[in-house]
Amino acid sequence: MSNQPLAERLRPVSLDDYIGQKHLVGEGAVIRKMISTGRLSSFILWGPPGVGKTTLAKIIANSLDRPFYSLSAINSGVKDIRDVIEKAKNNQFFSARNPILFIDEIHRFSKAQQDSLLGAVEQGIITLIGATTENPSFEVISPLLSRCQVYVLQSLEKEDLLILLDRALHSDIELSQKNIIVEEVEALLRFSGGDARKLLNVLELVLNASGGDEIVITNELVTEKLQENLALYDKNGEMHYDVISAFIKSIRGGDPDAAVYYLARMLEGGEDVKFIARRLLILSAEDVGLANPNALLLAQSTFDAVHKIGMPESRIILSECTIYLATSPKSNSIYSAIDEALAEVKLSGHLPVPLHLRNAPTKLMKQLDYGKDYKYAHSYEGNFVEQEFLPKKLKGKRFYVPQQNPIEEKILERLKLWWKKRYE
Repeated sequence: MSNQPLAERLRPVSLDDYIGQKHLVGEGAVIRKMISTGRLSSFILWGPPGVGKTTLAKIIANSLDRPFYSLSAINSGVKDIRDVIEKAKNNQFFSARNPILFIDEIHRFSKAQQDSLLGAVEQGIITLIGATTENPSFEVISPLLSRCQVYVLQSLEKEDLLILLDRALHSDIELSQKNIIVEEVEALLRFSGGDARKLLNVLELVLNASGGDEIVITNELVTEKLQENLALYDKNGEMHYDVISAFIKSIRGGDPDAAVYYLARMLEGGEDVKFIARRLLILSAEDVGLANPNALLLAQSTFDAVHKIGMPESRIILSECTIYLATSPKSNSIYSAIDEALAEVKLSGHLPVPLHLRNAPTKLMKQLDYGKDYKYAHSYEGNFVEQEFLPKKLKGKRFYVPQQNPIEEKILERLKLWWKKRYE
């Protein structure tokens, strides 16, 4: 019996075996073109866990027959980076291809660590492939980001996961020798959450915990075995996204006790405090919004503070922000408004701006009635005058709908005073 986990045994070695991400590796897609032409530039792969970032980097290196160095930002420092760069320099030959340096969780690298990569990337000593579960715009320094393309990887679809499941059962040398009958897949797919590695880990755990000559996989069996082996399932942070989801939903649901409990779970598990602070910042706008505009200010202060302070003191700051957001009144009106507006733009396209709202810096534009009949609000009583601002096709359209909380009820009163019938 192999000591390798199932996920490692099934790791693809070529693009033909790679599942998902057709927008990057399908026929004519950008990464497939890089491989076929041999012209490889530095880039960062951004996506959730278990979607194939590390695998894709290894496939690229194998396909192009390039040396492959791998570092993890969790346990590597500037010295490790310099050692790899020095090896790359020493192994350079005339017209030889430069090696690939793969850095997992590159968002965890400090500014100094990222700075140490710049020269080697710019001079072509190495080709950098970074992998991150976080938006690179927040954590990757601008000089490095400007030298790298960013490619977004998506969670695997149901069809992708079913292909992977079938491959595991029929292609893996160990599982193919067992009598495994799959009657139901919903629980397997639900617990995997679009994560290929998690799907294979769950499958392996269930099979190992079941035993017997014949194993019939049902939703009940999967749920039962996972509950019995929860500590094992969570050993390597497999439930990371489940805990952050529970954290966010507890704050959204107004339960400070549950929220601070899940905060403690994340801190005890070694979660990056900047990751938590970023989620609080997003939540303050998305779920509290105009019901308590000060929430965004506190979340921004929290975000800035944990960047400067670190653990263990950041736990206190994060706790304050968590409890404040959980106990604040909630509104998602601004979140809904911008999504409604974006949906309208995609539906109706870029409609012409009304003439009276257009800028008129030239004489010709004024002759074409640009800016004509525009009413300057401050020239009217109460600094308001009714006029149409939306394109003609969208006249009267509403995107923002105030919700029932003290602040937005006052906003609604003001809008009714201004716009009369539109807000009746």
